[in-house]
Amino acid sequence: MQSLAIFCGAKHGHRAAYTQAAVALGQGLAQQGITLVYGGGNIGLMGEVATAALDAGGRVVGVIPAFMVERELAHAGLSELIVVDSMHSRKARMAALAQGFIALPGGIGTYDELFEILTWAQLGIHPYPVGLLDVDGYFDPFRALWQRAADDGFLHANTRAPLISASVPLLLQQMAAQLPTALDTNARA
Repeated sequence: MQSLAIFCGAKHGHRAAYTQAAVALGQGLAQQGITLVYGGGNIGLMGEVATAALDAGGRVVGVIPAFMVERELAHAGLSELIVVDSMHSRKARMAALAQGFIALPGGIGTYDELFEILTWAQLGIHPYPVGLLDVDGYFDPFRALWQRAADDGFLHANTRAPLISASVPLLLQQMAAQLPTALDTNARA
């Protein structure tokens, strides 16, 4: 696995464990030589995961809309900063650069990114694994919602549930095991 897109909050949240998880993920990606692709911000968990990866010697690619750069929200020390014209372009570019996706705790923007990438997986637009770094049970309500949707017939039988783990090393290991074969990776729409 060469790159992972990370979706997470532009805020820190009220629990120190959220920040600790973001830092651990950034460090874990760097240690495994996995490029971090993320929203390009310097605030909240986004800033923490990027700074941790950089401090550990990792490669970090930020994708950020121009209006956020104008608001001085872009991380200044990234390996590469790609400026796009819209939030839609940002998500598409992040997806094009990634071989998997991980969501950490976050708000509406994080859920927007997560649900869009899960929709793309269901439609066969990408073949890559999606994981949730579950911190202090943050994704328990999501897990319940996913199960309800499946139980009530709103998810296809072949729709793969996101991998969920509270451990960075275990989640990265699970995601690497779910990477598609080389032939499958050329099927991206």
